[in-house]
Amino acid sequence: MEHSDRLTHQDSLRLIEQMISTAKQEQKDDGKGWIIWGWLLFAASLFSYLNTQFKWASQFFFWNLFGVFSILLMVYGMIRGAARRKKQRVKTYIKDIFARLDIGFFLSLALIIVSMNIGVPPTKGFALLLGLYGFWILIYGTLLDFRPSVIGAFITWALAFVSLFMKDFSTVMLVHALAVLCGYIIPGHLASKEFNQLKKKRETGV
Repeated sequence: MEHSDRLTHQDSLRLIEQMISTAKQEQKDDGKGWIIWGWLLFAASLFSYLNTQFKWASQFFFWNLFGVFSILLMVYGMIRGAARRKKQRVKTYIKDIFARLDIGFFLSLALIIVSMNIGVPPTKGFALLLGLYGFWILIYGTLLDFRPSVIGAFITWALAFVSLFMKDFSTVMLVHALAVLCGYIIPGHLASKEFNQLKKKRETGV
């Protein structure tokens, strides 16, 4: 009986450890969203800079192209998210916060984009966008307890203040690309690496 009780106690501890590991896994981000959006923003910034040098197309051609890709990705994300919600019976507090945060971010994003189309200079508008990116990255990094994102958020804000005083659109695009690299791409790849390592540990039980 004592031997049986001891085994039951060990099994209970193992079950608790698995539950804790699963909770940590659910709160981790796989970084895919940051990587995809980051590289799209980086490409739009870089090609916009090159466009100012070589005059391939209109000034905002690559940003308009980015907008088309963004809409397609958002539609895909909404469809995929709806499918996931049907399978998931439990709605976590963190996921609910993220959903509301996404709504607030995209509404603020739309406000800045519309303001640039009705009079706000693009150089100032992109500085405001960087400020919005920084806020979004900071909240995500804080909720997920992911230090690279928190650091990336403050770097993004610093570059936002720098670009605010710039008048040359091509230079602003380079600063924008650098900010996206520090705030989205690098943290995204680090998050992906951490997520995969944690997933591997769960699968192997190490």
